[in-house]
Amino acid sequence: MNQRIHVGVFRDEASLLSAIAESQERGVRIVDAYSPYPIHGIDARLGIRRSRLTIVCFLGCLTGLAVGLGFQYWSSAVSWPVNVGGKPFDSLPAFVPVGFELTVLCGGLSTAFVLLMRSRLWPGKSSRAVEGVTDDCFALAIARKDASLPAAELPALLERHGAVEVRLEGGS
Repeated sequence: MNQRIHVGVFRDEASLLSAIAESQERGVRIVDAYSPYPIHGIDARLGIRRSRLTIVCFLGCLTGLAVGLGFQYWSSAVSWPVNVGGKPFDSLPAFVPVGFELTVLCGGLSTAFVLLMRSRLWPGKSSRAVEGVTDDCFALAIARKDASLPAAELPALLERHGAVEVRLEGGS
């Protein structure tokens, strides 16, 4: 079942924020908000939690460091120990550059991979963004949660807060 989504286009962020506030008061489901630049505090208003990608990056970095240092130790001290000028087989300072590079590589790749999978941004996926909105204006996409609010109220709610255009997108 596709749900009908009303999209209101606003010229300024104050109108967008006031429409968000009334939508939440009235129990309207906010699908998404679009903006040409970041708006301070909008994440908290929309109920968006803090990202956990930092944990993924940290675990990827630890994995890269462990693999880099472990492989170098194994290859120089266990598998093929070669005495070069009386240096120890497990010289940690010599392992630092490769360990650092693998830390950065694995951290970056794991973060990018998890971000794309979590956001469902795989190749060939069509965009959900509203056309032309983020150039110079803002948009709020809302939908009804239940039948207690009449469908005709949604465009009126958006227009009451200064929407210059209200579009209907989605389902039947």
